[in-house]
Amino acid sequence: MSDPIASPEPAEIDVRSLVPAQRHARIFERVDALLPDTSFILINDHDPKPLYYQLEAEHPKQFSWTYLEEGPEAWRVQIRKLP
Repeated sequence: MSDPIASPEPAEIDVRSLVPAQRHARIFERVDALLPDTSFILINDHDPKPLYYQLEAEHPKQFSWTYLEEGPEAWRVQIRKLP
């Protein structure tokens, strides 16, 4: 079985079905598993801007954050680990 995190196409993690208390833990598992210059796409039901600030505080200047879709039903953000 191939590792979706290391594949050329970014994996998607849709946290909309998770209770809010589980979301950040699940997302940070993905963040910690990223290899340099790989990414995943986060799908959320609201703007995950607080997550951006937490990511930047814990891992300063190690990740890029690119909005692909900005609501109103879903927010899609590509999170990439910088080389």
